[in-house]
Amino acid sequence: MSGTSLDGVDGVLADFSGDRMAIRSHASASFPAALRAELLALNTPGDNELHRAALASNGLARSYNDVVQALLSAAALPPSAVAAIGAHGQTVRHRPGEFDDTGYTLQINNAALLAELSQMAVVADFRSRDVAAGGQGAPLVPAFHRALFGRDDMSVAVLNIGGISNLSVLPPAEATDAKILGFDCGPGNALMDHWCQRHRGQPFDDAGQWAASGNILAELLQRLRADTFFTRTPPKSTGRDLFNPEWLAAQLGEAAYAPADVQSTLAELTAASCAADFHRYAAGSRLLIVCGGGAFNTHLLNRLRALLPGIAVSPSSEHGLPPQQVEAAAFAWLARCAIRRESGNLASVTGARGGRVLGAVYPA
Repeated sequence: MSGTSLDGVDGVLADFSGDRMAIRSHASASFPAALRAELLALNTPGDNELHRAALASNGLARSYNDVVQALLSAAALPPSAVAAIGAHGQTVRHRPGEFDDTGYTLQINNAALLAELSQMAVVADFRSRDVAAGGQGAPLVPAFHRALFGRDDMSVAVLNIGGISNLSVLPPAEATDAKILGFDCGPGNALMDHWCQRHRGQPFDDAGQWAASGNILAELLQRLRADTFFTRTPPKSTGRDLFNPEWLAAQLGEAAYAPADVQSTLAELTAASCAADFHRYAAGSRLLIVCGGGAFNTHLLNRLRALLPGIAVSPSSEHGLPPQQVEAAAFAWLARCAIRRESGNLASVTGARGGRVLGAVYPA
């Protein structure tokens, strides 16, 4: 899995042979600087995009294969022991339902090259079938969240904070008439990471310490939250197409804010938008499980706890799976669904016309 944070690749080797999924190994790798810069640049229109995207796809497949080989080495397994690789690809555009009433979502990847390099079957392009069926193509993780974190006796909410934040609302299993909900809340780490890189030369704000040193700018926060995305009702999804440096620059205008205060306000934007959606759609839940890179942002978790009094806010590591492994495990689970010809989406989440088998299979 490589997400909108563009911080690199996370991989897991998932074993589904028992009653519950078991993670046999985990590996991560940062992107080479040139590849990361190109993947980021491809999020916006530019010259010679088709050629550049094709070469970036090759580089991405090689980065994925490096992680695959590390996983196999750690588990002391040959390629033949693995049923398939679930390879998400890198989202560079996400415009479902736009332009011609179908729109598109684009995750660049060279799954054929990954199959050649790894000698394993690859499942890729998970989102486009849901979009073709009238859905948002995102989020796809709520069905996996239900399998992993769902409880029989209580409603649980799961908040994934990557570059974009998304919320899953999981009713208790005994509530047969209740639907699982899931949608994007808005920016997660993407804007904070951009601002930290620009003003401190660091890829992210470690534990949110810089944000904690600043003051929340109430007027700016109100202006940021005035974007119509925040008041749209699900199904809804977003990405760098909307929440990008250009969007932030337009909101900042010519004002001379202290950089630390902007960082504090961006952290509050993430926390406040997630908390507002929790209150609106997950009011029956008393537990919020946080995963993704944002789970390591101590300041962000503290702000969520302050905005959600009486709610237990805890990282996914306290519920069976470390935060950095959850999304990669989700795409292993989705790859298994594809191989078994089982639907991987939830129409109640994406708005698709029904369940669909997601992903294209590239045989070993």
